[in-house]
Amino acid sequence: MKYQIRHSYLTLFIDSPISIIDLFQQFHLSKKTIHLMKQNKSYLVNNRYVSPSTVLVKGDQLTFKAFQEDDGMYPPVYEDLNIVYEDEFLLIVNKPPFLQVFPAKPDDTNSLAHRVSGYYHQQGYNLPVRFIHRLDYETSGLMIFVKCAFVQPLLDYQLSMKDIHRHYLAIVEGTFHDHQWHTIDKPIGKDRHHQQRMIVHPHGKKACTHYRCLSSKNHLSLIECVLDSGRKHQIRVHMSAIGHPILSDHLYGHSSALLNHQALHAYQIECIHPITKEKLTLTCQPPSDMLKLIKKMDPQF
Repeated sequence: MKYQIRHSYLTLFIDSPISIIDLFQQFHLSKKTIHLMKQNKSYLVNNRYVSPSTVLVKGDQLTFKAFQEDDGMYPPVYEDLNIVYEDEFLLIVNKPPFLQVFPAKPDDTNSLAHRVSGYYHQQGYNLPVRFIHRLDYETSGLMIFVKCAFVQPLLDYQLSMKDIHRHYLAIVEGTFHDHQWHTIDKPIGKDRHHQQRMIVHPHGKKACTHYRCLSSKNHLSLIECVLDSGRKHQIRVHMSAIGHPILSDHLYGHSSALLNHQALHAYQIECIHPITKEKLTLTCQPPSDMLKLIKKMDPQF
C-alpha cells in the first residue's frame, strides 16, 4: 500500500475497495480505539470526515494521526546502537549480550530501550520507545522496535499468530545423531523453588521448539532453533530438558571457560511489513566471541 507521512500524520492511498472500519480492523485496532477515532472525527477521507462505514475506493486518501510523541519513559542514553533495518515504521537492532531490553528499576538507564531513545533524540525523532518482544539479558540478536503506534497492534497480532518467525543459533553441550529437524513439545511453568528459573511442567503453558543440529565438534553442537511459542527462557529450558543445555548457561546448565555468556543468539527475523506488505528477511552475526567458537566448529559459517 502506498503511503505518505507528514509530521505525525499518515495518509494511506487506497488501491482497492474497503470500508474504513474494515481497514482499521485489518490493522487490529481495538474497538475502543476505533470508537474514539469516530467520536473525535480524527480521520479524514479526501480532506473531509465521513462515516466509518464508508467504502473507500481506488484513489481515495485516508489520513489520520498515526505517530505518538515521546512519553519520556526511557530517558536517552547515547551509546552505540547496531541498526540492522530502519524505515519510517520500524527499527530493528542487534542487541549485544549483557544488556537488558528494558530496566528492572526506574532509575536504571542501562538498557537497550534507553539506547534506542538516545538514537531517536540524535535523529530528531519525537517518538516513544516501543518493542514487541524481548530477549534475555545475556541473549544477543535481533529486536523489533515500533516507531508507529498505528501499526503496533498488527505486529502484536502477527507475533501472537507466529507470523513473525524468529530463528536462533545456539551452541549446546553434547552431540546429535543427525541433522534433521526435531521438535520439543513440552509445557513450561515457573519453578516454585527458584525465583528466576522456569521448568518443564505438565501444568505449564504450551511451548514448542523446533531445532536441528548444524555441526558438532569437541562434545559441543551448533544448533538452529525456531519457536512456535514465546515462553520465558523457552530455548534454554527445552534444550536443558533433553540433556543439551546451552553452553555457559549458568541457570540451566554450567558456566564455561569457553564463553562468559550463554551461547544463544537471535540471528534472523522473517516478517511481513505492516504497511508495504513486503516480506522482510533480516539477519545479523553473533557476537565476536560466540562467532569465533562457531567457526571452530564449522569453518564455512
